[in-house]
Amino acid sequence: MMWSTQNRLPMTSNEKLINGFPFVQYNRETYDDAIMLDRSIQFHNWMEERRTVRDFADRPIPQEIIDQLLLTASTAPSGAHKQPWTFCVVKDPRLKKEIREAAEKEEKESYESRMSEDWLDDIKPLQTDWQKPFLEVAPYLIVVFKKAYEIQPDRSKRTNYYVNESVGLACGFLLAAILHAGLVALTHTPSPMNFLSKLLKRPENERPFLLIPIGYPAQETYVPKLSRKKLEEIAVYY
Repeated sequence: MMWSTQNRLPMTSNEKLINGFPFVQYNRETYDDAIMLDRSIQFHNWMEERRTVRDFADRPIPQEIIDQLLLTASTAPSGAHKQPWTFCVVKDPRLKKEIREAAEKEEKESYESRMSEDWLDDIKPLQTDWQKPFLEVAPYLIVVFKKAYEIQPDRSKRTNYYVNESVGLACGFLLAAILHAGLVALTHTPSPMNFLSKLLKRPENERPFLLIPIGYPAQETYVPKLSRKKLEEIAVYY
């Protein structure tokens, strides 16, 4: 049995060292064109059902489900495989109330003085305002933090790469996993979001990226009637 000089773990028959680093053979099932097309259509039709929901039921969710959703999010690609994300899961009602109060304070100021007239006009069809009751009703809030850099044991800093892109990809994976599990979510970005760092006591190298309430939809839930851009509006083939 071969041994990796990198991590001293025994290497299996489908692994090898490349320039001293362990690599594992990649094996995935392949499909013919007809099956790939069918799977692609089914996946699109399924994802087409994803909607941002603001009306949640207070029905509890087993933590094991949240765990699996976060593990799926963590499979996203990241710059130099640094995985520069932290998912803070908030269930405590007291803390959710504090988050709501702080978010609404920022949102009220945004709606009344920070947002341009064009911005306010663009979101009119969504009928949103500064009040965010879902932050208390949803059984879980997932607060996603991006790690601007890593803090080494000696307190020195080590750079992370493509942090925004990496964390954005992880959030996309998370939203798909939430839909697949039969739950709904909202991507909430109160601005500024520094209050989340203080309330959750996050370290200096982490910055709030996205606040995602997650749960079951309320028994009677309405979402804006919207359409997505057509393929010819979003894709250019060369």
